[in-house]
This record gives sequence, structure tokens and C-alpha cells, in this order.
Amino acid sequence: MIPGRFEYHQPDSLAAAVGLLSELGEDARVIAGGHSLIPMMKLRLAMPEHLVDLKAIDTLKHINVADGVVRIGAMTTQAELIGSAELQLAAPIVKETSLQIADPQIRYQGTIGGNVANGDPGNDMPALMQALDASFTLHGPGGARDVKARDFYEAAYFTARDDLEILTEVSFPTCTGGYAYEKQKRKIGDYATAAAAVLLTKAADGSCSHAAIALTNLADTPVFCDAASTHLMQSGVSADSIAHAVQSCISDIEPVEDNRGPAEFKKHAAAIILKRSLETAWSRA
Repeated sequence: MIPGRFEYHQPDSLAAAVGLLSELGEDARVIAGGHSLIPMMKLRLAMPEHLVDLKAIDTLKHINVADGVVRIGAMTTQAELIGSAELQLAAPIVKETSLQIADPQIRYQGTIGGNVANGDPGNDMPALMQALDASFTLHGPGGARDVKARDFYEAAYFTARDDLEILTEVSFPTCTGGYAYEKQKRKIGDYATAAAAVLLTKAADGSCSHAAIALTNLADTPVFCDAASTHLMQSGVSADSIAHAVQSCISDIEPVEDNRGPAEFKKHAAAIILKRSLETAWSRA
């Protein structure tokens, strides 16, 4: 199908983009890579009268690592995340996740900002950002504010971002312990039937000093599994504690039946993916 008529705007600064959103109000939508918005426009599920394209704003494209913090501009593409040697050292799980998003053509256009800001429960980056305990920087008419990834997602396609705000940056602590992003999908390029982001840090005495688990496409928002993460830090990582963590995570999800299968199948797939990701992350720790 063909999208409805719209006016196209390409501001060259963040201030200009925020000003356009304030001026145009609810009739405007921000576009980054476009892989979420354009299909919805073609289906007439979204019919904005104005598109505000961010691709000419150079300040929104960067990867900086300093003082133990990673900062990534919202317009940084998945391909740039994959190709960054600095990011690979600071947070290798980002590359592992990006390589499982869609296909190379999409990864050259799709951006980290678009992936996390849209609120699509099938997107891979939101759960990863929850595992990383990331923060999102939002700019609007009233200035800038930061929102934790674990507080950002409210329901499918509903987030803490106001309509007049633009997500400009993602930041999180460096993480060099054990990691894994495992994803079960029907075919290459598809959304996940079930996916898990896991971070585990092994202390000198062999205990687990840090654990974070988050799940993709198993509820109407990404799911951060706080109880399972805490259990691993308290009990250590073993076959029994992994089994306990998997069951705890399964109790946190609410999958629904769709063309990827019934809810019970998704729980079964999630349990396998979780066990595999926990074992992989611990072996890397």
C-alpha cells in the first residue's frame, strides 16, 4: 500500500527538530531509520501529516566510551554498533544483539534510537537496554531529562516519552563480564519468538557478583527479571540455580498466541533460550 499524504521536514539541529515538534504538535512524527514507522504508514495504521527526519542532525550520531560509561547517539545505526571496536571492548553484548536484528540492509539504516523509542515489544534493543541498566536521554520544549530503560516501557507502543520529546542518547555502564543474547525466531530477519539478554559477572571466589536478565517479545513490554537476577547473585550459578532462575523468569512473562505460536509454545521456547543464554554467559564470565 501507499502511505497517505504528508509534509517532509529535515531539520539540521536538535533545537530545530524540537521546535518543529512543538509547532506541529500531534500531527507530526519523528522518523529515524523508518523501519517501524514506514510499514505502519503503508498499512494506514499511522497517518502523520508531518514527518520530522533526524538524519541530518550530526550530533545524534556518536559512540563515546569514557569514565566507565558508554554513550551512543540515537541516530547511530546497527551497522555502526557492530563495527565499533571501542564498543566491542566496552560492551560486547551490543554487537551480539545487533547482529541478530533483521538483515544487513536494514542494519545499515535502522538506528538504536528508533529501535528503543518505538515501544515495539518485538524489538531486540529494549530488553538489552534493561539488562544493561541503560538510561535514555529525552529532549523536549522543557529541556532534557533521563529515564531508566527499566521505567520507560508502559505497554505495547506506549512509553514514558512525551509526544513533543525526542530520544537523543542511550547511556549505560561498561560491562565486560559474561554475556549472551540468544534469540529463537522462525527465519532469518524475523522478530523473536523468544529472546533473552543475560549479563553475569563472576567474582574472584567464583560467586556471581552481578546478574541481569531481560526478555524480548514475551509480554507487551520487555521484561526485566529482577527476582531471577537477585537469586543468582545470592545462590551462585549452578545447574540448580539456573533451573530456578528459568522458572522464575517464566512466571514473569505473559506471551499471547499469534502467528509465531500459542502461548505455551512460547513459554517452552523461552525456557530453552533462557537456559542456553545463562550457560553461555557464565562460561564467558
